[in-house]
Amino acid sequence: MPRPPRLRRVASRSPVAGFKPMGRPCADLEHLVLAADEVEALRLADLMGLYHEAAAESMGVSRVTFGRILSRARAKVAEALINGRVLLIGEGPTIDIDSPDHSIDCPIHRPGRRRGRGCRCGTDRRQRRNPQA
Repeated sequence: MPRPPRLRRVASRSPVAGFKPMGRPCADLEHLVLAADEVEALRLADLMGLYHEAAAESMGVSRVTFGRILSRARAKVAEALINGRVLLIGEGPTIDIDSPDHSIDCPIHRPGRRRGRGCRCGTDRRQRRNPQA
């Protein structure tokens, strides 16, 4: 049984529920579901033009995981465009960055430390440079 996926940070939700080919009813077409983290990966990499490392940090995942999410998203979009499928925007293991109720804990200052990652808040970097601070 696979491990449950970690929460991914999402800055914006899609204002639409999906897309479909013109001229054919939805009931006659196959459906593909694009998860919210896949939409966010497309937004960061293709729309904003961020490098994978910066986009992965923004989503709170590793660079390799970001690459996997992005390639899954691109494959689904290509499948929908080429083969005339309905593309639905779904949910996924995500949290909103702007939501005050949900936040990913700082690995240094709160529980939930992730192996091999430093603190994203930057205070540990400042303390290493200037120990008197």
